[in-house]
Amino acid sequence: MNTQSDTITLTMAQAIVKYLANQFIVIDGVEQRLCGGGFGIFGHGNVSCLGEALYDSREELPLYRGQNEQSMGFAAAAYSKAKLRQKFMFCTASAGPGTTNLLTSAALAHANRLPMLMLCGDAFQTRLPDPVLQQLEHYGNPSLGVNDAFKAVSRYWDRITHPAQVIQSLPNAIATMLDPADCGPAFLGLPQDVQGWTYDYPVEFFEKKVHRIRRQHADTQDISDAAALLKTAERPMIIAGGGVQYSRAVEELTAFAKTHNIPVVETIAGRANLLADDPINIGPIGVTGSNSANTIAAKADVIVAVGTRLQDFTTGSWTAFDKKAQFISINAARHDAGKHRSLPVVGDAKLALVALGAELGEYTSSQSWMAEAQGERKAWDAYVAENIRPGNGPNSYAQAIGIANDLCDPRDRVVAAAGGLPAEVTANWRTLDIGTVDVEFGFSCMGYEIAGGWGARIAQSETEPDNDTMVFVGDGSYLLMNSDIYSSVLTGKKLIILVLDNGGFAVINKLQNNTGNTSFNNLIEDCKLAVEPFAVDFEAHARSMGANSETAANPAEFAEAFKRAKDSDKTYVICMKVDPYEGWTQEGHAWWEVGTPHITNNESVREAHIEWESGRFNQRKGV
Repeated sequence: MNTQSDTITLTMAQAIVKYLANQFIVIDGVEQRLCGGGFGIFGHGNVSCLGEALYDSREELPLYRGQNEQSMGFAAAAYSKAKLRQKFMFCTASAGPGTTNLLTSAALAHANRLPMLMLCGDAFQTRLPDPVLQQLEHYGNPSLGVNDAFKAVSRYWDRITHPAQVIQSLPNAIATMLDPADCGPAFLGLPQDVQGWTYDYPVEFFEKKVHRIRRQHADTQDISDAAALLKTAERPMIIAGGGVQYSRAVEELTAFAKTHNIPVVETIAGRANLLADDPINIGPIGVTGSNSANTIAAKADVIVAVGTRLQDFTTGSWTAFDKKAQFISINAARHDAGKHRSLPVVGDAKLALVALGAELGEYTSSQSWMAEAQGERKAWDAYVAENIRPGNGPNSYAQAIGIANDLCDPRDRVVAAAGGLPAEVTANWRTLDIGTVDVEFGFSCMGYEIAGGWGARIAQSETEPDNDTMVFVGDGSYLLMNSDIYSSVLTGKKLIILVLDNGGFAVINKLQNNTGNTSFNNLIEDCKLAVEPFAVDFEAHARSMGANSETAANPAEFAEAFKRAKDSDKTYVICMKVDPYEGWTQEGHAWWEVGTPHITNNESVREAHIEWESGRFNQRKGV
């Protein structure tokens, strides 16, 4: 590379890598690189130019070779979640199918408001060799390609058609990923030829930059209006979402709730805002919640929603609350703060809670209201204790969750995603330390579990190398995406993977049955098969990828296996069969809107439709 006094000649790919390597952030007083590295699978769209640049910076920006582009994106999302959105990783994929494999993980990051940078190959800008391998042609629009599909799942999107463009695009992409309101994935399409083109970049562009995440003060009038409304409350309640952790506002939330004697319930994303035994913690709310939280939600008159987008699993499709209940929504994003006629407080949760507390003065809710909420929580704890007890029925998710909960260390991280396990973990896990639970239910994405565990473990190993990352996964999600067992072994990022085999997609089979339908195409035994159904040997499969593994026949064996997994120096997979019909958590469920047939020849479906629709009577109509 040639340099002059005020410029440096680099390829576009080299400039991207050099710029990323010089971005820093201070976390808990320690200056760190903003980009923790990346995940990559090379192809003709990214190996020769971007690959060359990444090789020269492999110490500053470590590159982890993925097994599947989609799982790379899941790992990057889990990494940023574990880092509370203060750091991100990039994913690089080749042009064509390598890039389109990232669409699902980009959607997951978008839904969950998580930063992830995608550096993806694109068609030749000159079009001289068109059409090239893996290129889609649109006859009336030659500039349209598969990378345009990412516009729907990216917070920032650009196609770099000239090397100079990165001077504008890279800072804008990073600003988006660090913005509390607009946080999400950023996509840069990198045409194969332009990656290798050179430009004389100003040296100032590559100077070290230390970032900070902006904290926006809420409008003082909004704070005053919120305080005035909250002072009228006889039965106030706080919904604590994932944004509480991203704002690092757990202490402020706890102090606010205790000062003003307001019970707190948690969303799925906010599941570890409070410890399980905190007296103000009334439990998880919503469709997969707790009787305790849902009972007080139905009685609350003013509800303060902090850092939550009020997804349907939180609101019970807006049936979980009294229709006359009034909402105050504290959120960095205006879009989320104004949902369903909420009084919006647009700003940082940490700052807003302090300001709102000061404005409230001596206001507290009645001790009888808090006592009622705590009584409900005590009853829920008793239910959970029985629900997770080994021997209370056939092998179940809840029993396995209870065993792991009893034997893990407080700072071990829990990862779960789609299927029945998010509900079971949300309902039955007793939080031992703040910020230790990652239940991915923003996009409810099968396949996140093991890949997300790998990404979370990479993040965890940077600061808490002696703690474990535990992954709860069903047999369905395991079969969908499991190759990062191999990744975790290769990279020395140990996981404890708990495979709970119920013979198919059992939770959707349960929904199918609950809506009056016959079991069909969910459990393996109910699919169109050419042979008798048989169970996969998950133990042997995991062992073939280098992991330690064993199969437990019952909860007692599961507990002993878990102890061995804790002692293991590499990824350990424990498999146990669970019953697909019995052992589900039966309590704690709010109503959930599901599309059911309005006309049918099946009497059981018709009856189920009528019964399901009867739950709509309390649905809050909003905008």
